[in-house]
Amino acid sequence: MSEERWHAVGKRKTAVARVWLKPGTGKIVINKNMPPEEYFDRITSLIKIRQPLTLTNTQNKFDIYVNVRGGGKSAQAEAIRHGIARALVVYDESLRPTLKKAGLLTRDARMVERKKYGRHKARRSHQFSKR
Repeated sequence: MSEERWHAVGKRKTAVARVWLKPGTGKIVINKNMPPEEYFDRITSLIKIRQPLTLTNTQNKFDIYVNVRGGGKSAQAEAIRHGIARALVVYDESLRPTLKKAGLLTRDARMVERKKYGRHKARRSHQFSKR
């Protein structure tokens, strides 16, 4: 009953994606029941998700199950990409240099800057009125 599975977590902004790889035919399932074509409304998000698989030539080798929450759709796509890349390294350490060179193993640490008091947003100040 012990079927091989590889797990990793990918993050981007406030989005967190938990990714499981299982030997299979290349099926991707997001949040228990949705195919990525249905979940994401942009083609670029689908391309982002499949990027680590195309780089390592493992498109039809795994079934991928993803649990993703937080952030927007674009950040979720990048979190899934990060998680898939990390799971592939758990599966096979020899894929690491390829993914590292493409920058897929690096956690993108850019976050939204917090709003400061006395300002409209993080840096935008109130409109100056001469009179």
